[in-house]
Amino acid sequence: MKVYLVGGAVRDSLLGLPVTEKDWVVVGATPEEMQANGFRPVGKDFPVFLHPDTQEEYALARTERKSGHGYGGFTFHAASDVSLEEDLIRRDLTINAMARSEGGEVVDPFSGKVDLKARLLRHVSPAFAEDPLRVLRVARFAARYHWLGFRVADDTLALMRQLSDSGELDYLVPERVWKETSRALMEPAPQVFFQVLHACGALEKLFPELAALDGVPQPQAHHPEVDTLVHQWLCLEMAATLKLPLTARYAVLCHDLGKAKTPQAEWPRHIAHEIRSARLSRALSKRLRVPRDAADTAALVAEYHTHCHRALELKPQTVWKLFKALDVIRRPERLEDFLGACEADARGRTGFEDRAYPQANYLRGAAQALQSVDVAALRAEGLEGPALGDAIEKARIQAITTFKQQELNP
Repeated sequence: MKVYLVGGAVRDSLLGLPVTEKDWVVVGATPEEMQANGFRPVGKDFPVFLHPDTQEEYALARTERKSGHGYGGFTFHAASDVSLEEDLIRRDLTINAMARSEGGEVVDPFSGKVDLKARLLRHVSPAFAEDPLRVLRVARFAARYHWLGFRVADDTLALMRQLSDSGELDYLVPERVWKETSRALMEPAPQVFFQVLHACGALEKLFPELAALDGVPQPQAHHPEVDTLVHQWLCLEMAATLKLPLTARYAVLCHDLGKAKTPQAEWPRHIAHEIRSARLSRALSKRLRVPRDAADTAALVAEYHTHCHRALELKPQTVWKLFKALDVIRRPERLEDFLGACEADARGRTGFEDRAYPQANYLRGAAQALQSVDVAALRAEGLEGPALGDAIEKARIQAITTFKQQELNP
């Protein structure tokens, strides 16, 4: 029985990056031997065990054979006679198909170290094209290691295009697409994930609302980059620069989807694109089964992001309308996600990257001013029901009015 460290831990250690998770492959063992040594079985499709002390995953070396559609359409075979190389050849990329022995020797049958040095994401074997999930995984790795200069190898991109054209992407379950997308959105260069999907034809299949933005023009005075899809890439890049949380980054992804539905006769203007964007955002979220908080925030950013950009010009009544839509009294944390996404939109434009965004602090201050409204005192006056509600709303609008006067006329 031999044990090897495999996958990401080997890759990242060779890149000089922190290793956060360790996966192990066991060659020459049976499930019975693993359990006899105290390992606890957890694998459903193939034998995976948790180490009795470290709780790290140890999988028996295995082979796989395509037996159906989608990423789950495989039959696995794990046995004591499966070699390490047979296990490694079924992996997606050469940089993920290396192993390290207990003695520290790196086992690299598919030239992963060469591709690490060349900064290439290259498939291990033609079997890559059997698993549609690998299209998303490679795009995610491209987003993760873009800062190091990695790119997808041309022949691998061709296989990804083959997968996109084959119809196999249709068999990916929504939850798995969202899982990969949510992880990609939190990578250092989230825009690269979608750019790679676009380059291989997968964006049109998985995110048609986003792909439809390609070539849609915007007013050059406000958007020097003109193309709406380019603007989208810049916004995602800015979202990462601002270190926004996932909820806000997903909102950035959805904020301008409605511009694809603008009649061409109205180009480059996009009148009422906000409402269309909110509708398309909800449709995308429903299809991908996005968690409710992220879906709701995305729809709100889509509908109200131009309110945020014009915050300094808005009447106090309109600011209160915005706050009510965001439910800032009960959900104050949502305001930060909203403001972060809107700032990423404002600064995600060519030449606008370093511009200040005072609207965010203005709205933070206006929201804080609402805390000065003494609801208990209004109740003490004997108000209740609709009358109390009206009085609270008037008091809150007055608080915003007072804040605005102090802010703009110090």
